[in-house]
Amino acid sequence: MRYAYGISAALLFAGSAATLAGIGPAGAQTAANDSSVMRNVVPRAGAPMSFADLTEQLQPAVVNISTTQRVRVSNNNPFAGTPFDGLFGNRQGDGGSEQTREAQSLGSGFIISADGYIVTNNHVVAPGNRNATIESITVIMPDRTEYVAELIGRDAASDIAVLKIKADKPLPFVKFGDSTGARVGDWVIAIGNPFGLGGTVTTGILSAIHRNTGQGGAYDRFLQTDASINRGNSGGPMFDLNGNVIGINNAIISPTGGNVGIGFAIPAEVAAPIVETLKKGRTIERGYLGVQISALSEDLADSLGLEKNLGEFVQRVEPNEAAAKAGIQAGDVITRVNGKTVTPDQTLSYLVTNLPIGTDVPIELIRNGKAIKVNAKLGKRPSEEELAGNSFDPDAEENAMGQADNGVSAQATAEALGLSVVDLTPAIARQIGVASTQKGVVVSTVDPNSDAAQKGIKRGFLITSVNRQPVATASDLDSAINSAKRANREAVLLQIRRGARDPQFVAVRLQES
Repeated sequence: MRYAYGISAALLFAGSAATLAGIGPAGAQTAANDSSVMRNVVPRAGAPMSFADLTEQLQPAVVNISTTQRVRVSNNNPFAGTPFDGLFGNRQGDGGSEQTREAQSLGSGFIISADGYIVTNNHVVAPGNRNATIESITVIMPDRTEYVAELIGRDAASDIAVLKIKADKPLPFVKFGDSTGARVGDWVIAIGNPFGLGGTVTTGILSAIHRNTGQGGAYDRFLQTDASINRGNSGGPMFDLNGNVIGINNAIISPTGGNVGIGFAIPAEVAAPIVETLKKGRTIERGYLGVQISALSEDLADSLGLEKNLGEFVQRVEPNEAAAKAGIQAGDVITRVNGKTVTPDQTLSYLVTNLPIGTDVPIELIRNGKAIKVNAKLGKRPSEEELAGNSFDPDAEENAMGQADNGVSAQATAEALGLSVVDLTPAIARQIGVASTQKGVVVSTVDPNSDAAQKGIKRGFLITSVNRQPVATASDLDSAINSAKRANREAVLLQIRRGARDPQFVAVRLQES
């Protein structure tokens, strides 16, 4: 299970909808949602009296998916090395060895071809943790027939996987539709396996299109629905009233873990091309600019004197990647990519990831209040594991700074930011893990009620610039704060460093004096 927005947003582990084999005029070699066979089952526009005919036609192509996993667990024996070692099932002297146990997961999926290709979520068929391995994947048909499935391909970034089963007859299947034409308020149907209950049908409307959940990443762009979706619905399809799959059910937001009317589906426009690539046994390769970015929040926008939510802020530029070669710098605000505006609904990651490797991309940005245009040749996006390893964690344990009370604390800084700082000395530099040649001021105390504290700034952090102007002493910082006040700025942009980590930008709101 995972959580969106940091609150109980459970990933759904059960499947959704499919099609009926050999029902009506459809036949096994024709998709049950083919336009030629849907005329008699599609309800008229508006609120339908019943979804029964449509459900009967689609449900046979929806399957349940279960996995058997082998999990390595540590056998912590408090009597290891004593005469009572064997009481815990260990071999003598083997008290610290690992053992394995079996685990299972449940999810949903849908058949997309008569020869048995099945689409589901990657997390449905992925190991539950780093100590687990998948031993088998089983697909359970609506008539309870079971098949052993082969994993054809998976893609963690989009959370999509493709399976294959072998049956002695053609199977019912459904087709992807066009999610780009979906509108808020349209009816949708979800079919899946919530809580392991088997084929369950729910209906609702589309609540939002291209919803950004705040989780980041290249595919944080979902269809939102109020159709009841719960744990176990993951990997199942979301249908429109023409019987087309316009989304793959993926996640919910819930304070309780159950449905509260906020569910998310991966749009067909994103899923369909990824599925086709995975079916061919190929890995998904994506464009990569090589920057770490932050949303242009109100505080960050105020510190830069820009409009909020228009563009994204560059926290760091990866060496030798496309952005660095194009001249993009940390502190820039990227506003347009390939002629498209960067917004919360159309993020930089989404725009870049969906471009081929090697594409020459025109990029518009703002640097120190000036508009600049550059061109970047996109590289290859690293794996999600590699990207996660480079992320900035402001809540990680801070470095100890020791006693550093012999510096001068700037009064304006203390009042405006809720921080006290001291000049960086060689002794302090050794204590906080930075080079002796590094310039900046060190945070000695933080007001726990300040915005700086809320943004994760702690004792021992090094401040190297304010509003992109270098600071080397507490007096420099004091002057920069006063300049921001004279310019009627409500926030300032601090560049901070933690030990040997790369510097990061943080916008901190100024306190009223």
